[in-house]
Amino acid sequence: MSERDTDIEFDFFDEPETEEATERVRTPRRPPPRGPRGLMRPPAGLIPMLRLAGLIAFLILAAVLLVVLVRGCASSSKHDKYANYITDVRGIAGRSEQIGKDLNRTLAATGIKETDLEARVKGYASQMQQEVAQARDLKPPGPLRIEHDHLIEVLQLRASALGRLADAFQKTATARNATNSGRLIADQARLLVASDVNWDFYFKEPTQQELERQNIRDVGGVPDSTIFSNPDLASTQAMMVVWQRVHGAATGGTVSGKHGSALGAVTALPDGKSLQAGASASSNEITASTDLAFRVAVEDSGNFQEFNVAVTLTIQKSPKPIVKKKTIPVINAGETVNVVFTDININGLFGLPTTVKVDIEPVPGETTTSNNSAEYKVIFSLG
Repeated sequence: MSERDTDIEFDFFDEPETEEATERVRTPRRPPPRGPRGLMRPPAGLIPMLRLAGLIAFLILAAVLLVVLVRGCASSSKHDKYANYITDVRGIAGRSEQIGKDLNRTLAATGIKETDLEARVKGYASQMQQEVAQARDLKPPGPLRIEHDHLIEVLQLRASALGRLADAFQKTATARNATNSGRLIADQARLLVASDVNWDFYFKEPTQQELERQNIRDVGGVPDSTIFSNPDLASTQAMMVVWQRVHGAATGGTVSGKHGSALGAVTALPDGKSLQAGASASSNEITASTDLAFRVAVEDSGNFQEFNVAVTLTIQKSPKPIVKKKTIPVINAGETVNVVFTDININGLFGLPTTVKVDIEPVPGETTTSNNSAEYKVIFSLG
């Protein structure tokens, strides 16, 4: 091999690689398209992030709405539970109070025999026991469970007292001592008075307070329930009179002794005008007002306690007179009770003479009734 050949061979192997062999072919990048008005598109990774953020915001909003909805439903359910409970209690309270009214009429009745009275009172005890069962079936709201237990206890006390009252009449059926008999009967009647106190103290008041704590204000309030409306009737003297009346009629006899009621002063309120029977209408001029009322004094003019004394006020007016009625539950011998008549609409009577009449219904055994009523000529003015 010649020197020239060697040089050629060396030059061949030392020849640098061509640029085409060593450089990678690169595709030129196109500029990103421009949006409207030359705005650049957001980076490719930003759109998914925005979508994720929107989804998270939606989920948060949905969660908040769900919580609000659940709370609203819970609040509505809570309100309904309290409202339904009070409605159920109102029914029990009303029926229990009606039993008390029936008992009062029975005790004040004339001509009733002892056996009939005893049977009626036993019937009231049975009715009250049914109310106990009704109360046991109720499902009070949790915070009212203690108050509801007291409600049941009150009803049980009433049922027991009525049963004991019937037994007391039975035990004294053949007794001769009116005072001892009245005391025994009164002891049971006072249990009924106690039940009225317990209803208010242990049930009504704490239940009303709990309703206010729970912000339950539109359920009509906690009902009253009074089975013995006049505590004076539970006295030994009152029950002695009842016992005497019942046993006086046990053999079909009539009420004996002096019985009576008398009409006292009749006063127009609020001006305090005392009406005079037989006087002219101008002498009995009455100032009319929205507070117009008449106060009637009723006296027990006999020697005995009287029950359910009815008093009627009548004002002549065309085409229909104004008639108001009230009842005195019990009045003692020699006692005077004031009866007040209100809500009197005298439209159409201004400046016109008219008549006001007051009547007291005779009590059993009353023989003198001339002092039970009176008429007054009056005229109403605007002052």
